[in-house]
Amino acid sequence: MRYRERVMNLSGSLLILFALLLPAASFAAEPQEIVCIQCHSAMPGKLGEPVKLWKGSIHAENGIACNACHGGDPRDAANAMSPARGFLGAPKEAAIPAFCGRCHVGVLKDYLASAHGKMLAKRGPTCVTCHSNHLVVKASLEIINEKRCSQCHSFERARLIRDAMQETEAMIVAMDKRIAAYKGQGTDTEGLEKGLFAVRNRFHTLFHNVDVGMVKKESAGIQADLKKIQDQLAALDDARQNRKLAGAGGIAAMLLLALFAHLLRKTYD
Repeated sequence: MRYRERVMNLSGSLLILFALLLPAASFAAEPQEIVCIQCHSAMPGKLGEPVKLWKGSIHAENGIACNACHGGDPRDAANAMSPARGFLGAPKEAAIPAFCGRCHVGVLKDYLASAHGKMLAKRGPTCVTCHSNHLVVKASLEIINEKRCSQCHSFERARLIRDAMQETEAMIVAMDKRIAAYKGQGTDTEGLEKGLFAVRNRFHTLFHNVDVGMVKKESAGIQADLKKIQDQLAALDDARQNRKLAGAGGIAAMLLLALFAHLLRKTYD
């Protein structure tokens, strides 16, 4: 009996200890709030504005917070802006492309090769001119608009570029939805996804190209690649339709056999 009591007491103690440790472990696993956001959210005016803008940005949507760009220690309020902890602060205007290019390496290359990038030394447009700084807007055709582009020049050239890219973007969006639908049905879409990803990346390089002729030429090439993916999707459509027809034919054949068996039995009866 003593042995049994000891085992029961030990088991009870372990359960109590486990119950006490579980909340602590769960709490430790929860990510702490970034102190930059916590502090600046409570600040008035210009000091609090960046957080409000950031919350509506593509960066916030993808979980990219202040320290990803500005450096520093996001968990220690006392050292959040310490250079020893990697704090960089805000870049000078001419340094903005290199600042953003730490993450967007390919985009930086496209920008520097463009007419916009070549004007950088003469106070030409930088990343924030089009994409904003804290309310960061993702690259899309919506960003090419008269209000934004006419800050620096006429919208006419930009309009031609946008028009040349619209059909291509519509094709990419439509194919993405079709591939997602097939993936949801359990179809192996890995090859299609990789193909569309490569084409989409090629398409995105056009957003910093301001050569109308080049954009039209590249758009035509991209659409040719998209049509190859479209053909693969059409083959999947045909295969699915054939399976449906085969299934319907099988059901019809079974019904006919059942009818034939019924008539045969009725004849003998």
